[in-house]
Amino acid sequence: MVVPGDVSSAEQAGPGWVGKLHWSDIVVIVLYFVFVIFVGLWAAKKSKRDSLGGYFLASRSMHFSLVGASLFASNIGSGHFIGLAGSGAANGIGVAVFELNAIFVLIMLGWLFVPVYTAAGVFTMPEYLRKRFGGQRIRVYLSVLAILLYVFTKISADLYAGAIFIEQSLHWNLYASTAILLFIAALFTITGGLTAVIWTDTLQTIIMIIGALALMVLAFQTVGGYQVVIFEFFDAIPNTTVYRNETVGACGYVAKTFIHLIRPLDDPNLPWLGSTVGLTILSIWYWCADQASY
Repeated sequence: MVVPGDVSSAEQAGPGWVGKLHWSDIVVIVLYFVFVIFVGLWAAKKSKRDSLGGYFLASRSMHFSLVGASLFASNIGSGHFIGLAGSGAANGIGVAVFELNAIFVLIMLGWLFVPVYTAAGVFTMPEYLRKRFGGQRIRVYLSVLAILLYVFTKISADLYAGAIFIEQSLHWNLYASTAILLFIAALFTITGGLTAVIWTDTLQTIIMIIGALALMVLAFQTVGGYQVVIFEFFDAIPNTTVYRNETVGACGYVAKTFIHLIRPLDDPNLPWLGSTVGLTILSIWYWCADQASY
């Protein structure tokens, strides 16, 4: 296995390298995909798909730890490892408020919303709205709206972020990378329902946590420790900087509030009022009512 930082540029890559990855890295990635597909197909075969409860609710037989891991993996993905990390590099640690806010909203989900859904005996949000307000139009409307929002705001972003990783590391075509990701996900999701999703998500959670911790340790070792990040990140300016007009300033310069979670009200990116009150309102929809998000 090749440790990040061993090869500083593509020109140093000799025999045994594919794109920016060594052959040993390729073997690990292939084994990972094979194992994920195996777990997904095994769970699909094990699942009971002869009823709505079996397909959408995994027959209500999953352990709470598996459900929690699946919820974690449904939220954290390529969009976070690439997109959120990039936002953190550009604007500082303030982007963490999105995940910190989710802690309290998920408590609301468990104590306020889930009991209502359970008492209503529904499997999906559109079904709940039909029971609550009557008629089929609102059920169809929410179903179509959820699909469109999920495709254009979440699936597209996650697929693009994942495809960028494959394209940059293996030099594959972006569209071919996207098609591969879609095929692997659809293979066990459609055939196995929620049971297959939960089991594969649990595997993904373990891999993501271990990988993120390893990446954090290697990153701090590379830059020289946490204190170095705090004192030198403020002076980290890209080699190529795009300038805007004089009143706005220059793109690429680190904000003075990069180390603050709570920003001033006039902050252009994360003002405290929006990151508390506004974000909570959006999070209630995202975590407690938008079934397509998790």
